[in-house]
Amino acid sequence: MGEIQKIRTGRHCVFVMHVHLVFVTKLRHKVFTGAHLTRMEEIMRSVCADFECELVEFNGEDNHVHLLVNFPPKVAVTKLVNSLKGVSSRRLRQEFPDLARHYWRANKLWSGSYFAGTVGGAPLSVVKQYIEQQNRPV
Repeated sequence: MGEIQKIRTGRHCVFVMHVHLVFVTKLRHKVFTGAHLTRMEEIMRSVCADFECELVEFNGEDNHVHLLVNFPPKVAVTKLVNSLKGVSSRRLRQEFPDLARHYWRANKLWSGSYFAGTVGGAPLSVVKQYIEQQNRPV
């Protein structure tokens, strides 16, 4: 049935929560090289650790990146995204001055938008069926 998911525990909860994030460069400029992506993965792992999250998978192309993040329920995805994009943008532009030439007008690496999709668990149809079949008291 696929890989066994690592169940995490909090003080008052037990959880397995994953989110698939996609960040696109400003104006979809093709700016990333392998070195950029390698360093970006290190930066994003560090940011995730600060939020008590785990970066399960990371990859990208020249104009976007994909992240699979395991996160606790106390973390708001929007706050995690803002930190991931802000810290990675600032550090990459500091460490790789060549990135600045693509963004001479707006001092931004990332587009203002992003994709976030929940991942894992049973398909929605199975969950819906399970909920429908509960023994509701009369």
